[in-house]
Amino acid sequence: MTAIDLNADLGEGFGRWRLTDDEQLLSVVTSANVACGFHAGDAATMRRVCELAAERGVTIGAQVSYRDLAGFGRRAMDVPPAELAAEVAYQIGALDVFARAAGARVAYVKPHGALYNRVVHDEEQAAAVLDGVTLANASLPVLCLPGSRLLELAGKAGLSAVTEAFADRAYTDGGTLVPRGQDGAVVTDPEEVVARSVDLACSGSVTARSGARIAVQARSLCVHGDSPGAVELARLVRERLVESGVRVEAFA
Repeated sequence: MTAIDLNADLGEGFGRWRLTDDEQLLSVVTSANVACGFHAGDAATMRRVCELAAERGVTIGAQVSYRDLAGFGRRAMDVPPAELAAEVAYQIGALDVFARAAGARVAYVKPHGALYNRVVHDEEQAAAVLDGVTLANASLPVLCLPGSRLLELAGKAGLSAVTEAFADRAYTDGGTLVPRGQDGAVVTDPEEVVARSVDLACSGSVTARSGARIAVQARSLCVHGDSPGAVELARLVRERLVESGVRVEAFA
């Protein structure tokens, strides 16, 4: 039976402001990418989400980012490699304190936003992210895009990496995500998102924006927690995956 992890970005609020419905999403997903305070999140939010995830048996991952609260981590930034490595390790360590206090642990790392897209092509920044992971805990898997420099360098360094796909994002013919600033970058039709989810899990491929079929081999599937109707969409995706004979379970 095909197995796939279902992950979502959680804890993406700050202070009294909340973006994601963490409680409800944690009843659906198998892995939680928890914001670590650099693009969103704060200490109290990180603690709360870790406690909820631990109660529900959801795997906790550190979603690391450029230091960009104002831009939600989606603005391109040039950060020196040594500084980026230290900041990645810092974010993992901060979240792990709250995860362990809740009786769990940080089980993987996922870059966010501009950093996620940057390490697809940028070898220097990808290496810096891996240096940060190694500094924090070299046994942690890194969640990344198939064909990315991050995936390649992790393999060369003997680090664990897990590929993921996006049901609600459009793909280029090269297997990368269509930039959010372009029309059609985000797939908004719920039925299309669900159909793409099943397609990705069962066939390891998806239809790119051009209409071409491309291979996207992934062990984890991301549904964005900040999308409108995210909870119901995530539930529908999970239900349809199970109906299609897919086992939904965490990879870590």
